[in-house]
Parts: sequence; structure tokens; C-alpha cells
Amino acid sequence: MLPDFSTERLFLRPRTIADLGACLAMDRDPEVTRFVAGPWADPKAHEAFVRARMLRDWGAGLGYWSIAARAAPDRFLGWILLLPLDGEEPGIEIGWRLARAAWGHGYASEAACPIVAHAFNTLLLSRIIAEINPGNAGSIRVAEKIGMQRDAVVPAEAGYISFVMTRDDFHSTRA
Repeated sequence: MLPDFSTERLFLRPRTIADLGACLAMDRDPEVTRFVAGPWADPKAHEAFVRARMLRDWGAGLGYWSIAARAAPDRFLGWILLLPLDGEEPGIEIGWRLARAAWGHGYASEAACPIVAHAFNTLLLSRIIAEINPGNAGSIRVAEKIGMQRDAVVPAEAGYISFVMTRDDFHSTRA
């Protein structure tokens, strides 16, 4: 079971099947999924995809958290994840998706902070990665705001920009 987290304005709890409708509605907004490949146009495939990700065991301490405002805990703002990327650690990805109404409020970076601390202080990961479409300026800003650095190793033809944060980077910025 994943832990709950709270910040000044947000509450993060493990995502459950009860969030399915809100997740599907969020993904149906073409601006929300503009930079993310997925079965968004096919309702049955979309639901099967999201449901499978919700029910999967991602490993100890890994998975998805739903984000809600503390002032309105029943209002789904989006989700944040910490998942294996191409196998196992050190390829652990951090990612986020918020409903369009939640954009521009700093929620993604605020939600990311306890997840990053969980990754390094609880799970003792050596690094986390975010793979972001180069056109997704909002997600790039979030990655930079939480202290991630561009990974120069990823070739331009990969189709994404890789951002990395190591445990040493995390602890040196908090010292």
C-alpha cells in the first residue's frame, strides 16, 4: 500500500478504481493528452488501459497517487506517479497529469515534492527520471522547478527530453 501525503494545499492518496471516471474524463480532454501517446480516442481501449494501470502492482512504494486540494478533498485534480521505466531501478520514472482546470496553480510541482522525497528517503532510489515531449513546456517547467536536470545522454531523435535527479542532487539541494 502506498502512503498518503499532504502539502500546504494538496492531499495525495493512492489512486484507486474509484478514480476511474475522473481519470477517463481528464484524459478525454485533448489538451491534457496532447503530448502523451495513448488510446484516448477509443473509449473501450482507453478504459481498459487505465483500468489495467490502476490494478497493476508496480512494486513496493511505487504506483500512482491521486491529487486533490485539501480544501476540496473529493475534487480530483489529477495524478502523479513513480513507476519502473523499462524494467527496474535505476529506471524509475516520475510523471504527472492534471486536469486542465488545475493547470497554472503550481499543483504539479507541489505534488511532486513529497513523491521525490519518498523516492530518495524511503525507497532509497539512486535516481529518478522524467521523459517529456519537447513541446510540453508546462511539464518541462515542473521538472526544472523540482530540481531535475536535462540528461544530455538522450539523443534528439528519441522524441523526448529526459530529465534526471539523483539522490545526491536531492540531498545537496536540501542541505
